Amino acid sequence: MPTPREQREQLEDQTLSSLAARSARTRGRQRPEPPCPIRTAFQRDRDRIIHSKAFRRLSHKTQVFIAPEADHYRTRLTHTLEVAQIARTISRALRLNEDLTEAIALGHDLGHTPFGHIGEAALDAVYREFDPNAHFHHAEQSLRVVDALEKDGQGLNLTHEVRDGMRRHSKGMEDLPVEPEDRPQTLEGMVVSYADRVGYVNHDIDDAIRAGLIGERDLPPDCIALLGDTHAKRITTMVSDIVACSADSPTIEMGGKVETATNRLKDFLYTRVYSAAHDAAQADRVRHLVTELFRFYMANPSAVAGGEEAAGQGAASLARRVCDHIAGMTDRFAAQQFEALFLPRRWRADA
Repeated sequence: MPTPREQREQLEDQTLSSLAARSARTRGRQRPEPPCPIRTAFQRDRDRIIHSKAFRRLSHKTQVFIAPEADHYRTRLTHTLEVAQIARTISRALRLNEDLTEAIALGHDLGHTPFGHIGEAALDAVYREFDPNAHFHHAEQSLRVVDALEKDGQGLNLTHEVRDGMRRHSKGMEDLPVEPEDRPQTLEGMVVSYADRVGYVNHDIDDAIRAGLIGERDLPPDCIALLGDTHAKRITTMVSDIVACSADSPTIEMGGKVETATNRLKDFLYTRVYSAAHDAAQADRVRHLVTELFRFYMANPSAVAGGEEAAGQGAASLARRVCDHIAGMTDRFAAQQFEALFLPRRWRADA
């Protein structure tokens, strides 16, 4: 009698699009291991990501607004969950592999630094001080987290398809579509790449309106006329367009008009919201915090797990270890470390 995993793999062959990835035909893991009798390879990857320490830390990492005092602003974790929901909706409609899609979506931002993109830029800059040939990018760090950092250095040993989707999800400020050579190798990975853009364009607008940085009337009127005048309508329009344009297609894409409007909303966010979400003084504080923490750990390798061993292998090896250490911090832990290391403690006299 076939195992539950084998039954699921048979069901994939019967129900999924011919263009979908099959769990039974994964390109494999970095280290071979026996299959699970219950879960497919991609289900197993999803579960490993959800149970990882890096995933739990996303709940205390900045999405856009640094240390917001209100309860309803997105964090890196809620962003991840929204992307996973959007991506699964698209994959289901296109009869793609939802388990693979979900695993990629849940893991795509594991490598993000504390304090959002300001923290990422600061970490990249100070990392280069100690290793001019190095650089930091959150998508590459996400792969490093699952390959080399989780489980005390053993990594999660994920499948090739999940790792590829995580590594290639990021577009930065680029317009859609991404150049073919930079796209994920599976349609499921491409879905996550689009879902990430759909997710953050819409929820960052929602948060910016909540914060009073912009009003509905500030949004480009022609984009709103096409996409919709509410958060839900805009997501529905974008998702419906992706499904309609990608059905039975060897790629994932948007129609020209919706794609142009989506790109314009992305540009609007970069010019009107992201620079205003934190003033210059706040950004300077983040850069100072990240930079000084990095320099401290470079001067004090014993303060980082494995730092002394790395220091014995040279400055570049230590800088890599310090970069991993800081990138994994939550906003509040980074602030606590800075306070403990650099701010004077109160002196209490005996009564």
